[in-house]
Amino acid sequence: MNVFTKGLLCATLALSFTETVSAQDLVAAQQADVEIAVEKATRQAAEIREKVETMTLQNGEFQRLKELSTIDGALATELAGVRAKLAMPSGTFGMQVKRYSSGEGAYDAGTRALDERRYDDAIQRFNAVIDAKSSRADGALYWKAYALNKVGRRDEALAAVAVLRRDYPQSHWLNDAQALEVEAKQGSGQAVSPADETNEDLKLMAINSLMNGDPERAIPLLENLLKGSSAPRVKDRAMFVLTQSKTPRAHQALTDYAKGAGNPDLQIRAIRYIGMSGTGEAQQQLVSVYGSSGDAAVKREIIRGLMISRGKDPLFNLAKTEKDPDLRMEAIRQLGVMKANDQLVQLYSSETSADNKVQIVRSLFVSGASDKLLDIAKTEKDPKVRAEAIRSMAISRSTPIETLSQLYSSDSDPKTRRELINGLHGRGDAKAMVELAKKESDPAMKRYIVERLSTMHSKDATDYMMELLK
Repeated sequence: MNVFTKGLLCATLALSFTETVSAQDLVAAQQADVEIAVEKATRQAAEIREKVETMTLQNGEFQRLKELSTIDGALATELAGVRAKLAMPSGTFGMQVKRYSSGEGAYDAGTRALDERRYDDAIQRFNAVIDAKSSRADGALYWKAYALNKVGRRDEALAAVAVLRRDYPQSHWLNDAQALEVEAKQGSGQAVSPADETNEDLKLMAINSLMNGDPERAIPLLENLLKGSSAPRVKDRAMFVLTQSKTPRAHQALTDYAKGAGNPDLQIRAIRYIGMSGTGEAQQQLVSVYGSSGDAAVKREIIRGLMISRGKDPLFNLAKTEKDPDLRMEAIRQLGVMKANDQLVQLYSSETSADNKVQIVRSLFVSGASDKLLDIAKTEKDPKVRAEAIRSMAISRSTPIETLSQLYSSDSDPKTRRELINGLHGRGDAKAMVELAKKESDPAMKRYIVERLSTMHSKDATDYMMELLK
């Protein structure tokens, strides 16, 4: 039998098995594949965030830090499309999808465009945020005005400032907008000078010099720069230089910004940089700001800042006491990124909500705690939570194949077995699936395994198909 004939027979056999599997089974398999993709992407995003957020900020790495905020958005957009096609509810990536759809993705893209001097693109991005009436629309109006002023459209810039003042009279961007308004009025009737762009570069060079010189003398200059109408990257670098000074004034200035003394963008940057210091004092600062803030977005950033600073205990306390369900979920999620398995297990033991237990299970998956997942799979009574534990354990590379095979053999529940098969399929482990198929005595379950094998491009799967034809 030549290779072509073997391939044709395998394809025919795969099609015949597919036809015998019910439509419901196929939909379940597709949904399982998406769930596996979601879980894998969750873990990958967590690993990326941990690496980027904990790295030493040097030279060109500042831009990489800002790009961090779009990682979740890009993954969320793709996964949201897949879920929509399958009419699936949002799960693990619910927070990220919500985050992207709220305009944060476009906002971050707009600030990157400003840093790269793509002002027309920035204006377009900020218009999308404004039109969506997102929580960051006031900031988008400010940066839109900034971009318009940069390209010489000063009347439009002043109009954007007027809209900001009219529609958001309590906005924290109004002080920045006032400074920008003065600058735009002073430049009215004048052509845009290339020297303006050079000045931005000179500011960056001067800030870099201050990092290696005498930061203490530069603090008043840095504070003025942060209050002015400079580009996002200039303010970002100025904020970082401020964190390098150990003087009480610098410390107080950074704390004030974290509490909201400046615009919301500066507040987020201050929180991130405080977290990156990684000290116990920094963790206390963040906890203090958390307690005094009523802004969910700020609190979410503080939770991430605590993760960066390795604040397991403060995060654990927030996960136990936070009343807002979304923020509590975020704290649990970040405990997973930190591999805080003991704290997660403690949370699980006292938790009564099935939804919260599911999130804890997902965090244990992110942390690679396959042994904890196995314990839950064996003891949990709630079907939803147990299914999540089995699914997470099955797709985790840290779970030995022998463990999955033993669980498959000892558990006769068809749903459990299918979750295990879906996990092996997601891992691409055709060999283990073939072994289970050979031992399986239930025709329906064997048919399900073969159907999953028929979609795998694997020598083990192909050899087994050929074996079935004999």
